[in-house]
Amino acid sequence: MIILDRLLRQRAEEGRPVRVAMVGAGFMARGIANQIVNSVPGMRLVAIANRTLARAEQAWQEAGVESVARVSTKAALEDCIRQNRPAVTEDALLLCSADGVDCLLEVTGAVEFGAQVVMEAIRHGRHVVTMNAELDGTVGPVLQHHARRAGVILSVSDGDQPGVQMNLWRFVRSIGLTPLLCGNIKGLQDPYRTPATQAGFAARWGQNPYMVTSFADGTKISFEQAIVANATGMTVAKRGMLGLEHAGHVDELTQVYDIGMLRAHGGVVEYVVGAKPSPGVFVLAAHDDPKQRHYLNLYKLGEGPLYSFYTPYHLCHFEVPLSVARVVLCGDPVLQPQGGPRVEVVTTAKTDLKAGTVLDGIGGFHTYGQCETYTRAGTEGLLPMGLAEGCRLKRDVAKDAVLTREDVEIPPGRLVDRLRAEQDALYPPAAARAAA
Repeated sequence: MIILDRLLRQRAEEGRPVRVAMVGAGFMARGIANQIVNSVPGMRLVAIANRTLARAEQAWQEAGVESVARVSTKAALEDCIRQNRPAVTEDALLLCSADGVDCLLEVTGAVEFGAQVVMEAIRHGRHVVTMNAELDGTVGPVLQHHARRAGVILSVSDGDQPGVQMNLWRFVRSIGLTPLLCGNIKGLQDPYRTPATQAGFAARWGQNPYMVTSFADGTKISFEQAIVANATGMTVAKRGMLGLEHAGHVDELTQVYDIGMLRAHGGVVEYVVGAKPSPGVFVLAAHDDPKQRHYLNLYKLGEGPLYSFYTPYHLCHFEVPLSVARVVLCGDPVLQPQGGPRVEVVTTAKTDLKAGTVLDGIGGFHTYGQCETYTRAGTEGLLPMGLAEGCRLKRDVAKDAVLTREDVEIPPGRLVDRLRAEQDALYPPAAARAAA
């Protein structure tokens, strides 16, 4: 949205920057801090919360900010905000309630902790932008339900693949075409990768090996495509998605996918491995007007019936501040579930697992996630991947088996389980089947 640069410049000229507080200080969060501090006039990062204060201070230091206050109370944080003094805290919930924050950025990638932060922010009437597809793919619809009741905006961010796909989907619809496939381009898909196999890559780029593993084993892309499905009303063609391998350009995929199948499903989310331009995203769409199809052919998009639109990159943290500006200045969320879930991410054994095993969760050694329709996942009682961490197996499970809720003991006292129960009651699988 090109209008954002003018709106932010106006805020800068008026001395009224958009004030952002951030929860998380990992690899991506440090990039966001640097971007806001040095490249986004009209926006001010006021505080960073992290369990390890040194990591939060590191994020400021990498952005060139040396003088930072450590705070542990709401009053101290609000004083820092008024005095324009950067702050860090171990207590993320302070950022949710303190005056002087226009939007909260949640950049943890954690499901349970992320749920606690987002719910606290909603309770205090605060807009929230997340970089947490895992949270949104697990309890996004019920969090959205609470946000709307509170009159605040909860949105996934632009820059990462789901947000970039949504931009394309909205553009394609705005010029009169019908999107039938939202696609994500991957360079690697191996469900058996582990933090051990990905340790070298993680160390090279300064990333968390569990997060890197979730990219490689397909769990991350499953969450990403699930939330795109939940935002667009699309579904999956089969469990795990089709996941085609294609060494050519994404434009060639207009001749690969069957338009009848895509229409029959009402549109699908997908990924392809090896296609160009990588690591981009694409949308395949149709047009029902033969006069407009003639123009599309003139404009070098081909004869149809499918037309290819793509973005050849995703710039992650560079575009996150613009997502905040869209929410605060335009009231325009990047990506939100539009009601009940359409697609679930289900827990699948990465190896033979023994009874008594405590599952290590997303990007770990034990399981990987794959997409399934919400209806089938619910009626078969499949275990959502976002709830798997910390669950204890009641029985042996074979490699590649999809776990059910009956297979595990769920840890007591988690907020995410209460939210998930509320979501399942709001949007029962039978109702999802009827809507489809």
